[in-house]
Order: sequence, then C-alpha cells, then structure tokens
Amino acid sequence: MTLSPPRDLPAGPDTARAAAGELATARLQSAIDDAAARGGGRVAVPAGVHRTGALRLRSRVELHLEAGALLQFVPDPALYPVVEARWEGATRPVHSPCLYAQDEEDVAITGLGTIDGGGGPWWDRQREGGGERPRPTLVGLHGCRRVTLRDVTLQNSPAWTVHPALCEQVTISGIRISNPADSPNTDGIDPESCRDVLISGCHIDVGDDCIAIKAGTQVEGRAVPCENVVVTGCTMVHGHGGVVIGSEMSGGVRNVVVSSCVLQGTDRGIRLKTRRGRGGLVEGLRVTNVVMDDVLVPVTVNSFYFCGEEGKAEAVGDRGPRPVDAGTPRLRGIHLAHLTATRVHASAGHIAGLPEAPIEDLTIEDLSVTFAERPRAGAPEMASGLVPVTREGLRVSAVAGGVLSGVRIRGAQGEPLLVDGSPDLRAEVTER
Repeated sequence: MTLSPPRDLPAGPDTARAAAGELATARLQSAIDDAAARGGGRVAVPAGVHRTGALRLRSRVELHLEAGALLQFVPDPALYPVVEARWEGATRPVHSPCLYAQDEEDVAITGLGTIDGGGGPWWDRQREGGGERPRPTLVGLHGCRRVTLRDVTLQNSPAWTVHPALCEQVTISGIRISNPADSPNTDGIDPESCRDVLISGCHIDVGDDCIAIKAGTQVEGRAVPCENVVVTGCTMVHGHGGVVIGSEMSGGVRNVVVSSCVLQGTDRGIRLKTRRGRGGLVEGLRVTNVVMDDVLVPVTVNSFYFCGEEGKAEAVGDRGPRPVDAGTPRLRGIHLAHLTATRVHASAGHIAGLPEAPIEDLTIEDLSVTFAERPRAGAPEMASGLVPVTREGLRVSAVAGGVLSGVRIRGAQGEPLLVDGSPDLRAEVTER
C-alpha cells in the first residue's frame, strides 16, 4: 500500500536510552496517533533498539521499520492490556497483541527492520500452566480492511505470529518469521474468517503450523467463512504443518489456492484437520507444484483431530458412523497435483473422512513420495487409535468419488495403498 503523500514521522528513542531501560511505548504510540489525526502517513522507526509494550495501529498509518531497527517487545504482562479478541476460534479477553488493530482501514507494517516479541518468558509461563489470560499474538489485526505486511522480520512471538481475524483484503509479502522449533503454539500466519488474502514470498520457520487457515468454532456463535486465500512462493520450515486448514473451521473455508511452495522438515505438509462438533464446510482447495523434504507425512486429512479438551469427547474418536447434524464437518472439492516429497518418514499420506460424511470429490494427481533411508517413527496424525509408524503407504478411508492418478511411492513397507470405506475410489498407485 502506497500512502500519498508519505509523511516520515520520527519515533522511538536512540539505542543508548533503550539500553538503559527506557520504554518507547508512549513515544511510538503518540507518533502513530498523530499520523492518524492528520489523515494518515508513515511512522518511520529508525535504526536502533526500541523497547516497548503493546502498540495500537490506526487507519491509514504505515508503521515502517528502517533497516537496522529492532522493535523489542518487553515480556511484562502489565504492558499488554486486556482486550476482547479472537483466540483459538472464539472471542474472549486476552492480552493485547504486541501490534494490534481493531476495525481499522489501510493499516500497514513495512520495512527491513525486525520485530521481536520477547517470547521466552511467555513460553515458560505457558509450559508451567499458562497465565490468567492468553498470551499476546505478535501482530493481531481484527475486523480490518486493506491490510499490508511487507518485508519485515518477525521473531520470538509469544503465541501466533500474524493473526488477521475477520479482515478483508489482506496482503502479506516477503516477510520472514522465525520462532524456535520447540516454542509452544507459535504459528506463523493464521488468517481466520478473512476474505481475499494473499500470502506470497514468505519464509516461515516456527514451532507450530506455518500457515493455518481458520474459520472459528461453534462456541463463537457466528459462522464467518475464510475464503479466497492464495498462498504462493513461500518456504516453510520445522512447523507441525506446512499449509494447514483447521482445526477451527466452523464458519467454513472455501476457495484456497496453494502453489509453488517448498516445505523443509515440517511434521506434515498439506494438512486438513477437524472433528465432530466443529461443523463447517471446506471446499474448493487446489494445491499444485509443492516440493517437500524430510517430512513425517506429506498429505493428511484428519477428521478425528483430538487436541484440546473438546477432543477428548467419545464422539470425536469414534470410528463408527454417527448421526449427521450441524456439528458434522464436511470436506469436498480437494484437488492436489504435482507434489514431490523426499525423505519421508512415517507415511506416504493419511486421508480419513468421517463414515457418516465421507470426503467428496478428492483428486490426487502426480504425487511422488520417496521414503528416508533411516526413517523416524511418528503418528501419521493427531487422532486416537493411531500409533507411530514408519514407511507406511498411502492410507485412505471414507472417501466418496475419489481419484488417485500418477501416485508413485518408493520404499514403503507393505502395500503402497491401504483403502477402507471408499468403494468407488479409482486409484493408480505404483511402487518404484
């Protein structure tokens, strides 16, 4: 987004004052508010260390971090006031995101500087049972229109890193996200109940899902879909999943295109996850030209996702048919093509629909899987009844109207294709 005319407004202390412990919060927030009051402009954060608490972004203001600028968020809960915002699919009181916007327009975060969330103490607190309120996200944008994130480096997020919720026209390009592989729930980019989202040219290395497309839970009481999402030209490293849909998908997810991405060392590659009680419809997913290496499983669809308290319910793990109701999730129109996965460890793929609501219109075309010479064992998905495996073939259950063509699997132990409850599946799967 280009602001016209741009106004460079100085913000933040110099490095010496920051090192001495002075916070830049008031100075930064005043610059942002002044720019908004003038009708918009650019707040330029110069090179140096700028220690701060939560900041509120405003309409028509671009927060620009110049090369060498470090926006360092201080991990003191008192610096992050409680706000009402989306958290894990429902609106609830949470600590303010480090960079927060609510119901704003033309919000931008740009530049070659770095934003550091100071995540370490937050992660320790979470491992010890969590605090009174959920942790801050690093960038939380709620109910906004025309949002731009470009070029910045984001690191050490307390929780999810970039979380646009109920937003329209979101562009995220060229950013770098880095959170330790063992940091809890530090997803990379999680568009939730958003419309018209473009994520391009990003490098994401995190401790949970790299990109997770979500649509809330039934607890929220509003069914707002996430739709028209494009992910292209991204690299993803170390996450639990590369590009993920769910598990919060009660509002439905539709019209998602993933193309020309590289995944390295993620647990799972292309991943859909949901469960009974969540409801929602996922449709219109197209994935093409994706290369994966050193993954547990390249493709998973899990209708029995058991994480969280709700996931312990008996109905979630039941492999027999259940009555279809508003809480029954539906999956259809899932098309994957031209995927290559090397050094795969656990499984060539794990695709499991519900017996009462099979996956409809599934195609997998030109999938090449090569297992690692020394594979590590792992459960194909997070669901009850699944045990760690190595070199398992492509397992498919509860699929209606599925077509597998040009699927090549090298190094599987046992059959390359294992099918259950999918009588009309047409499959061309070969060992090589």
